[in-house]
Amino acid sequence: QVQLAESGGGSVQARGSLRLSCSASGFPYSAYCMGWFRQAPGKEREVVAAISIGDYIYYAASVKGRFTISRDNAKRMLYLQMNSLQPEDSAMYYCAAKAGNCGTIVWYERNTYNYWGQGTQVTVSS
Repeated sequence: QVQLAESGGGSVQARGSLRLSCSASGFPYSAYCMGWFRQAPGKEREVVAAISIGDYIYYAASVKGRFTISRDNAKRMLYLQMNSLQPEDSAMYYCAAKAGNCGTIVWYERNTYNYWGQGTQVTVSS
């Protein structure tokens, strides 16, 4: 049974930091592209970052330079270090997985991801 479980969300003030974690089980983790998505109330779910099998990394323009995605295949863990947080970063953050590489063209397409976690809430106050 595939499981993705996010943790590490919370409430912080603007310019603060948070580190999200996602534990994975039930699938060959090292052979999957892993991604972080977020969804704010009334908005569509959008990609934040993704990391491919060979550790090739993609970032949304809105978070590049502030967020860092990483993975530990031995521990089956995915991380998102978020620095310089802004109120517009407030959202539910989801961990997602899809088989194979992320894909240079489709890495950001949420419909290409097969598995999703339940999400962890991040709230940034000004």
